[in-house]
Amino acid sequence: MPVEVKICGLSTPETVDAAVNAGADLIGLVFFPKSPRNVSVQQAAQLADRARGKAKIVTLVVDADDALLNDIVAKVGPDLIQAHGSESPERIGEMARLTGKPVIKAIRVSDAGDIASAAQFSGAASLILYDAKAPETLGSALPGGNGHAFDWELLEGSRRPAFMLAGGLTPENVREAIRVTGAPVVDVSSGVETAPGVKDIGLIRKFIEAAKAAR
Repeated sequence: MPVEVKICGLSTPETVDAAVNAGADLIGLVFFPKSPRNVSVQQAAQLADRARGKAKIVTLVVDADDALLNDIVAKVGPDLIQAHGSESPERIGEMARLTGKPVIKAIRVSDAGDIASAAQFSGAASLILYDAKAPETLGSALPGGNGHAFDWELLEGSRRPAFMLAGGLTPENVREAIRVTGAPVVDVSSGVETAPGVKDIGLIRKFIEAAKAAR
């Protein structure tokens, strides 16, 4: 089966169109004010409409309250919610019940213990996203989209449920990342940018082409 691709942190009509036209399976819209990829609910609704029916719409939140989740579901109509904060398994379950949407839980990874911690979300999250834990020396670190990778061999040969792989992926390394981890879904943000939050249409196409050619 071809690998599925998520292009995250889209914030303009042009880049949404580029991702969809290049064959992205999922697009990600970020709701986190500190992120250079942050969009308002109104912006997200307009962007989501451009992709609806062509790619799945994922809305990324960080420790979101019920009011924000309800607003996003009502106005954006996502297919999935991505939780990228410090949400507990109980909160992930609450989010799924509240929104009626599958929830992706992001796990920030630096060692095998972080990988193992994903087990606590079994039954609550529909999908686990393994992302890189930012180095402690990175003072401006965001919950995701920092352009750092973790040791892919931590996932090598594992027999785990379906998962997504993120963290430092680029058009140049995504094929190797898929080979090592067997990831069925890959997720990129900063790896297709020319500056924080500025997506490059050419890089989006190259990334999708490389990922789809990996199998």
